[in-house]
Amino acid sequence: MSDVARLAGVSHQTVSRVLHDHPNVRSATRDRVLAAVRELGYRPNAAARTLATRRTRTLGVISFNTTLYGPACMLYGIEQAARQHEYFVTVAAVGALDRRSVLDAVDRLRGQGVEGIVVIAPQTAAVGALANVPPDVPLLAVGCGTHTELASVAVDNEAGAELATNYLLDLGHRTVHHLVGPRSWLDAQEREAGWRSALEKRGVPVTEPLAGADWTAGTGYELGRRIAADPEVTAVFCANDHMALGLLRALQQAGRRVPEDISVVGFDNMPETEYFGPSLTSVHQDFDELGRRAVRALIETVGAPEAGLPAADETPHIVIPPTLVVRTSATRPRARP
Repeated sequence: MSDVARLAGVSHQTVSRVLHDHPNVRSATRDRVLAAVRELGYRPNAAARTLATRRTRTLGVISFNTTLYGPACMLYGIEQAARQHEYFVTVAAVGALDRRSVLDAVDRLRGQGVEGIVVIAPQTAAVGALANVPPDVPLLAVGCGTHTELASVAVDNEAGAELATNYLLDLGHRTVHHLVGPRSWLDAQEREAGWRSALEKRGVPVTEPLAGADWTAGTGYELGRRIAADPEVTAVFCANDHMALGLLRALQQAGRRVPEDISVVGFDNMPETEYFGPSLTSVHQDFDELGRRAVRALIETVGAPEAGLPAADETPHIVIPPTLVVRTSATRPRARP
Protein backbone atom coordinates (compact mmCIF):
# COMPACT_ATOMS: atom_id res chain seq x y z
CA MET A 1 0.00 0.00 0.00
CA SER A 2 2.92 2.34 0.72
CA ASP A 3 4.27 1.64 -2.79
CA VAL A 4 0.89 2.55 -4.29
CA ALA A 5 0.77 5.75 -2.24
CA ARG A 6 4.30 6.72 -3.36
CA LEU A 7 3.55 6.11 -7.06
CA ALA A 8 0.23 7.98 -6.92
CA GLY A 9 1.66 10.85 -4.89
CA VAL A 10 -0.88 10.52 -2.08
CA SER A 11 -0.95 9.43 1.54
CA HIS A 12 -1.30 5.88 2.82
CA GLN A 13 -4.69 6.88 4.26
CA THR A 14 -5.93 8.09 0.86
CA VAL A 15 -5.06 4.75 -0.72
CA SER A 16 -7.02 3.02 2.03
CA ARG A 17 -10.04 5.25 1.40
CA VAL A 18 -9.97 4.52 -2.33
CA LEU A 19 -9.69 0.76 -1.79
CA HIS A 20 -12.65 0.86 0.61
CA ASP A 21 -14.67 3.03 -1.82
CA HIS A 22 -14.90 5.93 0.62
CA PRO A 23 -17.02 8.78 -0.85
CA ASN A 24 -14.74 11.62 0.36
CA VAL A 25 -12.09 11.20 -2.34
CA ARG A 26 -11.84 13.44 -5.40
CA SER A 27 -12.41 11.59 -8.67
CA ALA A 28 -9.01 12.63 -10.10
CA THR A 29 -7.26 11.33 -6.99
CA ARG A 30 -9.25 8.10 -7.11
CA ASP A 31 -8.29 7.54 -10.76
CA ARG A 32 -4.61 8.16 -9.97
CA VAL A 33 -4.63 5.68 -7.10
CA LEU A 34 -6.46 3.00 -9.14
CA ALA A 35 -3.96 3.47 -11.99
CA ALA A 36 -1.11 2.90 -9.53
CA VAL A 37 -2.86 -0.19 -8.18
CA ARG A 38 -3.11 -1.64 -11.69
CA GLU A 39 0.47 -0.74 -12.61
CA LEU A 40 1.91 -2.37 -9.49
CA GLY A 41 -0.45 -5.33 -9.51
CA TYR A 42 -1.40 -4.58 -5.90
CA ARG A 43 -3.74 -6.93 -4.03
CA PRO A 44 -4.80 -6.38 -0.41
CA ASN A 45 -3.21 -8.94 1.91
CA ALA A 46 -5.93 -10.62 3.96
CA ALA A 47 -3.48 -11.90 6.57
CA ALA A 48 -2.00 -8.44 7.09
CA ARG A 49 -5.46 -6.93 7.39
CA THR A 50 -6.39 -9.54 9.99
CA LEU A 51 -3.31 -8.64 12.05
CA ALA A 52 -4.10 -4.93 11.80
CA THR A 53 -7.83 -5.13 12.52
CA ARG A 54 -7.99 -8.39 14.53
CA ARG A 55 -10.86 -9.41 12.27
CA THR A 56 -10.67 -12.23 9.73
CA ARG A 57 -13.71 -11.05 7.73
CA THR A 58 -14.47 -14.73 7.20
CA LEU A 59 -17.77 -16.50 7.72
CA GLY A 60 -18.13 -20.24 8.05
CA VAL A 61 -20.88 -22.23 6.35
CA ILE A 62 -21.84 -25.74 7.42
CA SER A 63 -23.59 -27.66 4.67
CA PHE A 64 -23.94 -31.31 3.77
CA ASN A 65 -22.94 -33.22 0.68
CA THR A 66 -25.92 -32.77 -1.57
CA THR A 67 -26.85 -31.61 -5.05
CA LEU A 68 -30.45 -30.88 -4.04
CA TYR A 69 -31.65 -27.65 -5.59
CA GLY A 70 -32.69 -25.85 -2.39
CA PRO A 71 -29.58 -26.34 -0.22
CA ALA A 72 -27.27 -25.77 -3.20
CA CYS A 73 -28.99 -22.46 -4.01
CA MET A 74 -28.82 -21.41 -0.35
CA LEU A 75 -25.06 -21.97 -0.35
CA TYR A 76 -24.62 -19.98 -3.55
CA GLY A 77 -26.78 -17.12 -2.26
CA ILE A 78 -24.79 -16.94 0.99
CA GLU A 79 -21.45 -16.85 -0.85
CA GLN A 80 -22.63 -14.10 -3.20
CA ALA A 81 -23.97 -11.98 -0.33
CA ALA A 82 -20.77 -12.41 1.68
CA ARG A 83 -18.73 -11.25 -1.29
CA GLN A 84 -20.83 -8.09 -1.55
CA HIS A 85 -19.99 -7.33 2.09
CA GLU A 86 -16.29 -8.10 1.39
CA TYR A 87 -16.33 -11.22 3.52
CA PHE A 88 -14.71 -14.53 2.69
CA VAL A 89 -16.59 -17.82 3.07
CA THR A 90 -15.15 -21.15 4.15
CA VAL A 91 -17.37 -24.20 3.82
CA ALA A 92 -17.42 -27.29 6.04
CA ALA A 93 -19.35 -30.04 4.24
CA VAL A 94 -20.54 -32.92 6.39
CA GLY A 95 -21.78 -36.33 5.38
CA ALA A 96 -24.79 -36.17 7.68
CA LEU A 97 -26.44 -33.45 9.70
CA ASP A 98 -26.25 -35.31 13.00
CA ARG A 99 -25.07 -33.94 16.34
CA ARG A 100 -21.49 -35.26 16.14
CA SER A 101 -20.92 -34.11 12.56
CA VAL A 102 -22.33 -30.63 13.13
CA LEU A 103 -20.35 -30.01 16.33
CA ASP A 104 -17.13 -31.28 14.70
CA ALA A 105 -17.71 -28.86 11.81
CA VAL A 106 -18.24 -25.99 14.27
CA ASP A 107 -14.92 -26.81 15.96
CA ARG A 108 -13.09 -26.91 12.59
CA LEU A 109 -14.47 -23.54 11.56
CA ARG A 110 -13.68 -21.95 14.93
CA GLY A 111 -10.13 -23.18 14.52
CA GLN A 112 -9.94 -21.21 11.27
CA GLY A 113 -10.96 -18.01 13.03
CA VAL A 114 -14.34 -17.46 11.42
CA GLU A 115 -16.31 -14.55 12.85
CA GLY A 116 -19.65 -16.33 12.61
CA ILE A 117 -21.23 -19.47 11.21
CA VAL A 118 -24.22 -20.05 8.93
CA VAL A 119 -25.68 -23.54 9.09
CA ILE A 120 -27.86 -24.89 6.29
CA ALA A 121 -30.11 -26.94 8.56
CA PRO A 122 -33.10 -28.40 6.72
CA GLN A 123 -33.50 -31.49 8.90
CA THR A 124 -34.81 -31.87 12.43
CA ALA A 125 -31.59 -33.61 13.55
CA ALA A 126 -29.49 -30.61 12.46
CA VAL A 127 -31.62 -28.13 14.40
CA GLY A 128 -31.36 -30.33 17.46
CA ALA A 129 -27.58 -30.50 17.12
CA LEU A 130 -27.28 -26.72 16.97
CA ALA A 131 -28.81 -26.42 20.41
CA ASN A 132 -25.53 -27.89 21.74
CA VAL A 133 -23.25 -25.29 20.12
CA PRO A 134 -21.44 -23.12 22.72
CA PRO A 135 -23.31 -19.82 23.21
CA ASP A 136 -20.22 -17.72 22.45
CA VAL A 137 -20.29 -18.84 18.79
CA PRO A 138 -22.25 -16.37 16.60
CA LEU A 139 -24.49 -18.72 14.65
CA LEU A 140 -27.39 -18.44 12.23
CA ALA A 141 -29.50 -21.24 10.72
CA VAL A 142 -31.07 -21.14 7.26
CA GLY A 143 -33.55 -23.53 5.70
CA CYS A 144 -34.55 -24.56 9.21
CA GLY A 145 -38.26 -23.77 9.12
CA THR A 146 -39.98 -20.83 10.74
CA HIS A 147 -40.59 -22.25 14.21
CA THR A 148 -37.07 -22.77 15.56
CA GLU A 149 -35.79 -20.81 18.55
CA LEU A 150 -32.40 -20.41 16.85
CA ALA A 151 -31.36 -17.23 15.10
CA SER A 152 -32.64 -17.99 11.63
CA VAL A 153 -33.60 -16.91 8.15
CA ALA A 154 -36.16 -19.09 6.38
CA VAL A 155 -38.60 -19.10 3.50
CA ASP A 156 -42.21 -19.40 4.68
CA ASN A 157 -42.94 -22.93 3.48
CA GLU A 158 -46.40 -23.05 5.02
CA ALA A 159 -47.46 -19.86 3.25
CA GLY A 160 -46.08 -21.19 -0.04
CA ALA A 161 -47.99 -24.46 0.31
CA GLU A 162 -51.16 -22.53 1.08
CA LEU A 163 -50.61 -20.40 -2.04
CA ALA A 164 -50.32 -23.51 -4.21
CA THR A 165 -53.29 -25.30 -2.63
CA ASN A 166 -55.59 -22.27 -2.71
CA TYR A 167 -54.69 -21.63 -6.33
CA LEU A 168 -55.87 -25.12 -7.27
CA LEU A 169 -59.02 -24.81 -5.16
CA ASP A 170 -59.78 -21.42 -6.73
CA LEU A 171 -59.67 -23.09 -10.14
CA GLY A 172 -62.59 -25.20 -8.99
CA HIS A 173 -61.03 -28.47 -7.88
CA ARG A 174 -62.99 -30.27 -5.17
CA THR A 175 -59.82 -31.04 -3.21
CA VAL A 176 -56.05 -31.22 -3.71
CA HIS A 177 -53.86 -34.30 -3.23
CA HIS A 178 -50.30 -33.95 -1.94
CA LEU A 179 -46.97 -35.67 -2.59
CA VAL A 180 -44.94 -35.13 0.61
CA GLY A 181 -41.16 -34.93 0.81
CA PRO A 182 -39.20 -36.96 3.39
CA ARG A 183 -40.74 -36.18 6.75
CA SER A 184 -37.39 -35.81 8.52
CA TRP A 185 -37.04 -32.56 6.58
CA LEU A 186 -38.52 -29.38 8.04
CA ASP A 187 -39.42 -28.15 4.54
CA ALA A 188 -41.57 -31.25 3.97
CA GLN A 189 -43.24 -30.92 7.36
CA GLU A 190 -44.12 -27.26 6.86
CA ARG A 191 -45.32 -27.69 3.28
CA GLU A 192 -47.58 -30.53 4.37
CA ALA A 193 -48.89 -28.35 7.22
CA GLY A 194 -49.63 -25.48 4.83
CA TRP A 195 -51.42 -27.77 2.38
CA ARG A 196 -53.51 -29.27 5.18
CA SER A 197 -54.31 -25.85 6.65
CA ALA A 198 -55.54 -24.52 3.30
CA LEU A 199 -57.89 -27.48 2.84
CA GLU A 200 -59.25 -27.24 6.38
CA LYS A 201 -59.83 -23.49 6.12
CA ARG A 202 -61.84 -24.03 2.94
CA GLY A 203 -63.81 -26.90 4.47
CA VAL A 204 -62.93 -29.37 1.72
CA PRO A 205 -61.92 -33.04 2.10
CA VAL A 206 -58.37 -33.65 3.36
CA THR A 207 -57.01 -36.63 1.47
CA GLU A 208 -54.28 -38.94 2.74
CA PRO A 209 -50.92 -37.51 1.55
CA LEU A 210 -48.44 -39.79 -0.21
CA ALA A 211 -45.02 -39.58 1.47
CA GLY A 212 -41.74 -40.15 -0.33
CA ALA A 213 -38.43 -41.43 0.99
CA ASP A 214 -36.55 -38.61 -0.76
CA TRP A 215 -37.02 -35.53 -2.98
CA THR A 216 -36.18 -37.17 -6.31
CA ALA A 217 -38.06 -37.47 -9.59
CA GLY A 218 -37.90 -41.24 -9.10
CA THR A 219 -39.93 -40.97 -5.91
CA GLY A 220 -42.38 -38.65 -7.65
CA TYR A 221 -42.72 -41.19 -10.43
CA GLU A 222 -43.45 -44.11 -8.05
CA LEU A 223 -46.02 -42.09 -6.10
CA GLY A 224 -47.36 -40.74 -9.37
CA ARG A 225 -48.28 -44.24 -10.57
CA ARG A 226 -50.60 -44.47 -7.58
CA ILE A 227 -52.05 -41.05 -8.37
CA ALA A 228 -52.58 -42.02 -12.01
CA ALA A 229 -54.58 -45.10 -10.98
CA ASP A 230 -57.10 -43.02 -8.99
CA PRO A 231 -59.80 -41.58 -11.30
CA GLU A 232 -60.98 -39.21 -8.53
CA VAL A 233 -57.77 -37.17 -8.50
CA THR A 234 -57.97 -33.88 -10.40
CA ALA A 235 -55.29 -31.76 -8.67
CA VAL A 236 -51.92 -32.49 -7.02
CA PHE A 237 -49.54 -30.26 -5.07
CA CYS A 238 -46.00 -31.66 -5.01
CA ALA A 239 -43.54 -30.83 -2.24
CA ASN A 240 -40.83 -29.97 -4.79
CA ASP A 241 -40.33 -29.66 -8.53
CA HIS A 242 -38.29 -32.84 -8.92
CA MET A 243 -41.15 -34.90 -7.51
CA ALA A 244 -43.53 -33.03 -9.82
CA LEU A 245 -41.34 -34.01 -12.79
CA GLY A 246 -41.63 -37.69 -11.85
CA LEU A 247 -45.38 -37.30 -11.39
CA LEU A 248 -45.74 -35.77 -14.86
CA ARG A 249 -43.93 -38.75 -16.36
CA ALA A 250 -46.12 -41.26 -14.52
CA LEU A 251 -49.30 -39.48 -15.61
CA GLN A 252 -48.11 -39.35 -19.21
CA GLN A 253 -47.39 -43.08 -19.26
CA ALA A 254 -50.84 -43.80 -17.81
CA GLY A 255 -52.57 -41.68 -20.44
CA ARG A 256 -53.65 -39.00 -17.93
CA ARG A 257 -53.27 -35.57 -19.50
CA VAL A 258 -51.90 -32.52 -17.65
CA PRO A 259 -53.63 -30.20 -17.07
CA GLU A 260 -56.79 -31.45 -18.85
CA ASP A 261 -57.22 -34.49 -16.57
CA ILE A 262 -55.02 -33.60 -13.60
CA SER A 263 -53.57 -30.21 -12.59
CA VAL A 264 -50.10 -30.17 -11.00
CA VAL A 265 -48.26 -27.52 -8.95
CA GLY A 266 -44.69 -27.83 -7.62
CA PHE A 267 -42.45 -26.02 -5.15
CA ASP A 268 -39.01 -24.39 -5.69
CA ASN A 269 -39.47 -22.87 -9.16
CA MET A 270 -36.30 -24.41 -10.56
CA PRO A 271 -35.10 -22.78 -13.79
CA GLU A 272 -35.98 -25.98 -15.68
CA THR A 273 -39.68 -25.89 -14.71
CA GLU A 274 -40.46 -23.58 -17.61
CA TYR A 275 -39.40 -26.39 -19.95
CA PHE A 276 -41.32 -29.25 -18.34
CA GLY A 277 -44.09 -30.74 -20.46
CA PRO A 278 -46.26 -28.82 -19.72
CA SER A 279 -44.45 -25.90 -18.09
CA LEU A 280 -44.88 -26.22 -14.33
CA THR A 281 -46.70 -23.80 -12.06
CA SER A 282 -44.51 -23.63 -8.95
CA VAL A 283 -43.89 -21.79 -5.68
CA HIS A 284 -40.83 -19.55 -5.98
CA GLN A 285 -38.24 -19.29 -3.21
CA ASP A 286 -35.97 -16.22 -3.37
CA PHE A 287 -32.63 -17.81 -2.46
CA ASP A 288 -30.70 -14.65 -3.33
CA GLU A 289 -32.74 -12.69 -0.79
CA LEU A 290 -32.31 -15.48 1.75
CA GLY A 291 -28.53 -15.27 1.32
CA ARG A 292 -28.50 -11.48 1.62
CA ARG A 293 -30.65 -11.46 4.74
CA ALA A 294 -28.71 -14.30 6.37
CA VAL A 295 -25.29 -12.73 5.82
CA ARG A 296 -26.41 -9.29 6.95
CA ALA A 297 -28.08 -10.72 10.06
CA LEU A 298 -24.94 -12.66 10.97
CA ILE A 299 -22.69 -9.64 10.41
CA GLU A 300 -25.00 -7.59 12.61
CA THR A 301 -24.84 -10.33 15.25
CA VAL A 302 -21.03 -10.18 15.43
CA GLY A 303 -21.00 -6.38 14.94
CA ALA A 304 -19.23 -4.67 12.06
CA PRO A 305 -18.47 -1.06 13.04
CA GLU A 306 -16.58 -0.32 9.83
CA ALA A 307 -19.73 -1.14 7.86
CA GLY A 308 -21.97 0.83 10.19
CA LEU A 309 -23.52 -2.34 11.60
CA PRO A 310 -23.64 -2.45 15.39
CA ALA A 311 -24.03 -5.73 17.21
CA ALA A 312 -27.66 -6.84 17.20
CA ASP A 313 -29.59 -6.68 20.48
CA GLU A 314 -32.12 -9.37 19.58
CA THR A 315 -32.00 -12.85 18.10
CA PRO A 316 -33.08 -12.48 14.45
CA HIS A 317 -35.98 -14.56 13.15
CA ILE A 318 -36.41 -13.51 9.54
CA VAL A 319 -39.16 -15.04 7.37
CA ILE A 320 -39.09 -14.52 3.60
CA PRO A 321 -42.45 -14.77 1.81
CA PRO A 322 -42.65 -16.97 -1.31
CA THR A 323 -44.58 -16.24 -4.50
CA LEU A 324 -46.51 -18.41 -6.95
CA VAL A 325 -45.33 -18.50 -10.56
CA VAL A 326 -48.25 -19.52 -12.76
CA ARG A 327 -47.55 -21.48 -15.94
CA THR A 328 -49.59 -24.07 -17.88
CA SER A 329 -49.69 -27.20 -15.69
CA ALA A 330 -52.96 -26.34 -13.93
CA THR A 331 -56.44 -25.42 -15.15
CA ARG A 332 -60.08 -25.75 -14.22
CA PRO A 333 -61.31 -29.32 -13.78
CA ARG A 334 -63.41 -30.85 -16.52
CA ALA A 335 -67.14 -30.95 -15.85
CA ARG A 336 -68.18 -34.36 -14.62
CA PRO A 337 -70.80 -36.14 -16.73
